[in-house]
Amino acid sequence: MNTEEKKDLRSVMVQGFIDAVDQGVNLAVLVSDSTSTSKIKPFMEKYPNRLINVGIAEQNLVGVAAGLSLGGFVAVTANAAPFLVARANEQVKNDVCYSESNVKMMGLNAGDSYGPLASTHHAIDDISIMRGFGNIEIFAPCDPLETEQIIRYAVLHKGPVYIRLDSAKFPELHEKDYRFEPGKMDVLMKGNDITIFALGSVVHEAYDASLELRNINIHVELINVSSIRPMQKDQIINSIKKTRKVITVEEHSLHGGLGSIISEIIADNNLHAKIKRLGISEGTFSKAGPRADIRSYYHIDAEGIVNTVNEIMKDRIISF
Repeated sequence: MNTEEKKDLRSVMVQGFIDAVDQGVNLAVLVSDSTSTSKIKPFMEKYPNRLINVGIAEQNLVGVAAGLSLGGFVAVTANAAPFLVARANEQVKNDVCYSESNVKMMGLNAGDSYGPLASTHHAIDDISIMRGFGNIEIFAPCDPLETEQIIRYAVLHKGPVYIRLDSAKFPELHEKDYRFEPGKMDVLMKGNDITIFALGSVVHEAYDASLELRNINIHVELINVSSIRPMQKDQIINSIKKTRKVITVEEHSLHGGLGSIISEIIADNNLHAKIKRLGISEGTFSKAGPRADIRSYYHIDAEGIVNTVNEIMKDRIISF
């Protein structure tokens, strides 16, 4: 894996759009005055007639995308996640999901990406909202290679798709031979002591924590949950049965996100396991401030994850 070169996942997304059109996909991209947020300039320069800027009008953004899909386009929306899921909620539900329109929605700058801009700009509920809708596939890639492959899958898939993307630059966690498969869990590390399920960009925090824990002989099974729907649950169940100790990590509310999903699987399958969910406290807005400070506050940084393992495995001494 390449842990040195870092790429902005949005730039990877834009290159995916360009590649799709180059390969004959009838794709149109819509933005809501979010040309900077989406880093769409390279696509706009190469295919200016395939970019539509509806202005700061997210409801129109989604409605127009649904209309374009009826006209034979693969319609893609690219704007900030908080405004997509909040302002255009009804259009996402009815025009895209209920109507099964061939629209791909990019939830950019998700989680606490906007840091100091606080809860008006944080997207800590997008997964729970999208899970509440039918007929839509939901993904959250963690690194550039996985982003590239999920974008490629999404533009070729027939039907609604939501992709949660971060705004920072990240290194590769995957080897070059990695192949994304919708529904399949991505095991980044194998271990027998405890299972960590992580979502999106905090997979990097969980990866660093897992490396630190291995140095003191605690072997984490680290699973990157990039495919939220569809989801093959057998791998999840087998890992929980093996370790019987579980931590979930997400830059998302504990309501309706990854922690809820894993808890539901444990309950539905009568699994006997200890689980600790790390994320934004349920029923609250996220703290505002520098992103690193926010992650530290909610224990979703590498140090917080290591300390949480320490709490669960009380018979082991863990330090960071």
